Amino acid sequence: MSALPEETGDERVDAVVAELGRLAGLPVSEHVAVFDEAFAGLEATLAAVDDQ
Repeated sequence: MSALPEETGDERVDAVVAELGRLAGLPVSEHVAVFDEAFAGLEATLAAVDDQ
């Protein structure tokens, strides 16, 4: 797996990306749930930007 970027410039996105670091310690069968959470977090962040 490639290294995750240290910062994206948006704290909300950085928090979501940091959570992807959990993948290494989880069985593959649990990865989908982590990706679903990340997707939901990024989607919420984009929606908040659209609302501004």
